[in-house]
Amino acid sequence: MCASETMPQTPIFSSMLGSSCSGQVQPDMGERCVDPVYQDGNIVSGSLEALIERLVPTMDYYPDRTYIFTFLLSSRVFIHPHELLAKVGQMCIKQKQQLEAGTEAEKAKLKSFAAKIIQLLKEWTETFPYDFQDEKSMKELKEIAHRITQCDEENGTVKKIISQMTQNLLMALSARSQYQEIKEKFRQPATDKGTILKTKPQSTQKDILSVCCDPLILAQQLTHIELERVSNIYPEDLMQIVSHMDSLDNHKCRGDVTKTYNLEAYDNWFNCLSMLVATEICRVGTSRR
Repeated sequence: MCASETMPQTPIFSSMLGSSCSGQVQPDMGERCVDPVYQDGNIVSGSLEALIERLVPTMDYYPDRTYIFTFLLSSRVFIHPHELLAKVGQMCIKQKQQLEAGTEAEKAKLKSFAAKIIQLLKEWTETFPYDFQDEKSMKELKEIAHRITQCDEENGTVKKIISQMTQNLLMALSARSQYQEIKEKFRQPATDKGTILKTKPQSTQKDILSVCCDPLILAQQLTHIELERVSNIYPEDLMQIVSHMDSLDNHKCRGDVTKTYNLEAYDNWFNCLSMLVATEICRVGTSRR
């Protein structure tokens, strides 16, 4: 299976983008910037500015979806998402102004160009919605959306798509926020559970089988909890840890450790589960003696 099939995908507005959006680097793209280094047709290295340039669509080019996912994920080690979004916005606006100042044929391509920019924003907001949690990112997103909307003021198609994209983004952010609030209610202060267990009377210490007598059902319930915890860990959560660990490097930005809550929640769950298993093993061993 190729890598592009395993990456998050967003359906392209094929009727709006046209056949030129193949998702592959076009031959003339090499003339835009000689900085990136290619190997077997794939970018293997390049400066941050050159890689950002490859991220932004043009009239004749739309970046490969695998590249979009990989770059948006890894770029946060070197630049904050809101700063990247600002640079993308500047490039988009510059291209828009060039088309508006061009010939009538170029002006006619504004709608197609706007569709490509929207597609990029859709893939970004759907794959990494957490990037837009802070006000700076939302401000940049609204600014780009406002400028792009002007490319199709007649029938309002672009405006409707942007409105739906924004609504979906807010719903995704709301769902994550609610999940964190629920988990926060169940978060217990750090204490020595071993000490607490020893101080409790033996009669109040329940055996796990007294709560659930069927080992199969117990295993299934624990598996459900495990999957629920794992499903809320996203790629950007892992990259936050990487960027934080590499923050001593002057060329890398410091990761926001406050955005690693899902990893912390899973770590706490894993520790609790390990303690539960170890405790039950010790109890069985003690009772047999």
